[in-house]
Amino acid sequence: MSRKVTKAVFPVAGMGTRFLPATKSIPKEIMTLVDRPLIQYAIDEARAAGIKEFIFVTSRGKNALEDYFDHAPELESSLKKKGKTDLLDVLETTNMDSGAIAYVRQHKALGLGHAVWCANRLIAPDEPFAVLLPDDVIAAEKPCLQQMTEAYEETGGCMVAAMEVPPEKAKAYGVLDVQEDMGSMVKVKGMVEKPEDGKAPSNLAVIGRYILNNKVLNNLSMKQKGAGGEIQLTDAIAAQIDSDPGVYGYRFRGQRFDCGSKAGFLQATVAFGLARDELKDEFGEYLKHMVALPKAAQ
Repeated sequence: MSRKVTKAVFPVAGMGTRFLPATKSIPKEIMTLVDRPLIQYAIDEARAAGIKEFIFVTSRGKNALEDYFDHAPELESSLKKKGKTDLLDVLETTNMDSGAIAYVRQHKALGLGHAVWCANRLIAPDEPFAVLLPDDVIAAEKPCLQQMTEAYEETGGCMVAAMEVPPEKAKAYGVLDVQEDMGSMVKVKGMVEKPEDGKAPSNLAVIGRYILNNKVLNNLSMKQKGAGGEIQLTDAIAAQIDSDPGVYGYRFRGQRFDCGSKAGFLQATVAFGLARDELKDEFGEYLKHMVALPKAAQ
């Protein structure tokens, strides 16, 4: 099997109910973090890792997501006439070449594992593929998926991005049971999806970046339900642990923001806003002022 990863799956079928009423009319993945929608951060990360083909698993009401990656001739023409070449360059990053992007529908919300399985006909039997969850936005000097693809060329098998979380929060994640800790990489001997309090095998949690092989899709085709009565991706990956070369966890270098929650989205907005040269001074001063107000009131 080749270890070159050039195809990625983006599960974007969720309804985004935690962000209602905003998501009543727009997909959550189009919600803007500073000046780019969440999905753009995931796409940029995938491109940096060498991904050439993009598969979106969607559902009803996601037309705006599809339109976002299409060309906008009227807008482009207007910008050209006004000589706004900088904005044309920005638009160029949102365009997808014909044939580079595919859309498949998940007709029923049966879990993340089922969403990934929906892309199975577009992935060859001997082809590794990445999975990126746009809710997880990762700030890193070298993009997270690029770190993983470079490590994957050495290991093969299956690889999941992992980060340490406080023990009391482990119940919200899939958690790794570690066989061998090699620093940035760990060999996995078990995975537990959303363990009960005090029963997590470690505090090393799986977050939304994966490199998988077709055997995981075969496992998902069994459509066995796991935690929460859903078809869990974690379970299908865990079934590969005893195979050769097995399953690895990768401690990525960077900061992950959970933009599937309101608090995480706001935290990401502050972090990414302060990272922008044209915003950091004015925005930073405003934040200092806001922090000083309660102290002044005391």
